[in-house]
Amino acid sequence: MIVLLGVLVVVLGFATRRNPLLVVGVAGIVTGLLGKLSPVEVLRTFGESFASSRSVTIFAITLPVIGLLERNGLQQQARTLIGKLGTKLTTGRFLTLYLLLRQVTAAVGLQTIGGPAQSVRPMIAPMAEAATERRWGHLSAAAGGGGRPLPEKVREKVRSHSAGTDTVGLFFGEDCFLAIGSILLITGLVNSTYHTHLEPLHLALWAIPSAVCAFFIHGGRLLRLDRTLERELVTANAQMAVEREDALDRSEEGGAAK
Repeated sequence: MIVLLGVLVVVLGFATRRNPLLVVGVAGIVTGLLGKLSPVEVLRTFGESFASSRSVTIFAITLPVIGLLERNGLQQQARTLIGKLGTKLTTGRFLTLYLLLRQVTAAVGLQTIGGPAQSVRPMIAPMAEAATERRWGHLSAAAGGGGRPLPEKVREKVRSHSAGTDTVGLFFGEDCFLAIGSILLITGLVNSTYHTHLEPLHLALWAIPSAVCAFFIHGGRLLRLDRTLERELVTANAQMAVEREDALDRSEEGGAAK
C-alpha cells in the first residue's frame, strides 16, 4: 500500500498547481523507489514506457504544420466560409453539427482527426466566432456603430464552447469503437478479476445509448447558447451606445464651455 503514496504526490502537485510534467515524473520516481526499484531500474522503466508509446509525441509533427497553415490564412478562410453559408447557420447550430461529426468520426476510430490543436484552434473556433461576429455586426449596424470588435467576454465564451464540444464529442463517441484503449482495459480487468468473458463489442454497443443521450443533452445546451449570446450581445451593444452618447454629451459640454 505504501507504493500508492505516488498518487498522493500527484494530488499534492496538481493542488499546488505545479508543472504537470514535473509532477508526474516525480510521482513515477517516488512510486518506483517505494516499490523497491533501483534508480537504474526506474530509469529503464521510463525509457521502456516511452518507447512503447512513441505515438503520443506525434503532436510534435502536427503543431508546426498547423502553425504554417494558420500563418498562411487558414483562420481567415474558415471565417470566410462561414460568411458564405448564410445567416441561418448560427454559432449554436454550427457547434451542434461539429458535435455530431466529432462523435461519428470518434465512433469509427478516427479519434485524432480532431482536437484542440488539429481542428478547434485553427478552424472550429474561428468559424464559430465568425457566426457570432456576423450577428454582432448586424446589431452594431442597427445602432449606428458598425465595425466594432466582438466583446472579449463573448469571444472567450464562444472559444470555450468550441473546445468543450470537441471534448464531449470525443469522450462519448470513442467508447462506441470496440478497439479503443478504454474498452480493452475494462474488458481485460473484468475478465481477469471476475473470471468472466466480456467481449469489447458488448461494451461498445452499450456505449451507443450514452453517446446518443450526450448528443441531445449537449446539443440542447449549444442551441440555448444562441439565446445566451444574443442577450449578451444586445446588452453589450446597449452599453456601448450609452457610452457613445455620454462621450458625445461630454464633448458638447466641453465645446459649449469654450
